[in-house]
Amino acid sequence: MGVAKLTDQNTIVPDSKYALVERERRYLLQDLPEGISRADHHLQITDNYITGTRLRIRKVRDPRTNKWTVKFTQKFAPEPADLSRTIITNTYLNAVEAETFSVFDSNEIRKNRYYFEYEGRRFLVDMFLGDLFGLVLAEVSFDTDEELLEFPKPSFALADVTNNEVFSGGRLSQLTFAEVRDEIVRQQLISKPHVA
Repeated sequence: MGVAKLTDQNTIVPDSKYALVERERRYLLQDLPEGISRADHHLQITDNYITGTRLRIRKVRDPRTNKWTVKFTQKFAPEPADLSRTIITNTYLNAVEAETFSVFDSNEIRKNRYYFEYEGRRFLVDMFLGDLFGLVLAEVSFDTDEELLEFPKPSFALADVTNNEVFSGGRLSQLTFAEVRDEIVRQQLISKPHVA
């Protein structure tokens, strides 16, 4: 008797008590918001999206301490049309475990993450590096659906790109900044192509 091949039709993914619902909005920015400079404290993030999966390895380095945190993460939107609500599960890895996972084919994103307070909310502002250099996105999280739905676009943002799949991490890992810029123009996300 052989082992059955696993397919999406015969594989069940039960709800996990370890998975959390993330509610967030994502915004396209021209640059870092006023009050933040590139020299300000930030975290250096490398995300490796494992090809063909909903999984990533995230390495976070604090330049002040030269310490790393590594997370093995599954993140997905249960409703593909609503990227503002995702299910996320993290497992923290030690150095040996992180090295073991590095064998998988993956697409990489590198970015510097800044923290920014605006109107009583903490924003995560990501300045992308490498192939996506020039792209700046901000995210803000919410505890309830009501807060998420009622939150207006902040004045420092060019566009709300929360539900635009192009700006999800997995999709961005397959693009260059020139391709993202072309999508911004094609989708007419901003009135003038400020993003150079």
